[in-house]
Amino acid sequence: MTDYQYAQVVTTTDSREAADALARSAVEARVAACGQVSGPITSTYWWQGNVETAQEWYVTFKVTSDRYPDLEQHIRDNHSYDVPEIVLLPILAGNPAYLSWVGEETAPRG
Repeated sequence: MTDYQYAQVVTTTDSREAADALARSAVEARVAACGQVSGPITSTYWWQGNVETAQEWYVTFKVTSDRYPDLEQHIRDNHSYDVPEIVLLPILAGNPAYLSWVGEETAPRG
């Protein structure tokens, strides 16, 4: 059991189109209630022994803690990076009506 019920999950992509597609596919699969795209940003990082700089776009997802594993797998399956950033940030408090909506939109259907 986690200490939180809701979270934001962040990843980055190499193009606006990839970010939009990832946000849409996660929402359509109901593993995220919302996917927000922002950017471009400039990232500087170590990769394969070199310092690299690249333009990227953030995708921020809203999810419940119990649906996080499904969202993480969705990102891994649909991301172009070998090692995509996938960071979970617990939401400790928020608008109860909004958080309820996140739970309703990510509830498994069936």
